Amino acid sequence: MSFISRGFRGKRRDTAAAGRVPPGQYVVEDFPVLSAGPTEQVTKDIHCVTKWTKLDTAWTGVSVDTILDGVDTAAEYVVAFSYGGYTTNLPLEDVTGGKAWVAFEFDGQPLHPEHGGPARLLVPHLYFWKSAKWVRGLRLVNEDQPGFWESNGYNMYGDPWREQRYWGD
Repeated sequence: MSFISRGFRGKRRDTAAAGRVPPGQYVVEDFPVLSAGPTEQVTKDIHCVTKWTKLDTAWTGVSVDTILDGVDTAAEYVVAFSYGGYTTNLPLEDVTGGKAWVAFEFDGQPLHPEHGGPARLLVPHLYFWKSAKWVRGLRLVNEDQPGFWESNGYNMYGDPWREQRYWGD
């Protein structure tokens, strides 16, 4: 099965726009969404360091495992970096093995900018500040290095089940 869709067939050309439309093309009102790779739908609980929890949240995205497929590395950590200079650090083992995604939809809708759209990292087993908004890349590194919130007093790991909110927790 191919992950690449070739699009649609059998549409009529719009004769009114014929001079603006290349041969074999047709005019649409809204452009279709075609996928060039595997996406996943996951339902996860999320937990914020400010003590709220949201249960059964529905996300669509690409597994970090898929993104790193074929990457041979000795790195033990990853730094997620985002637009605006935000970073967060994570052990590589916490974003692989089906534990993390780059999400672009929430609850069946495109991820809104205030929630990190167009794409955010989703690491639901850690406090939500580890799920970096507006993610633009992942950097594999050999040593753990604090990200934005970790440099400002938040815990280096952020396990909600151990209440690892701040330094010393």
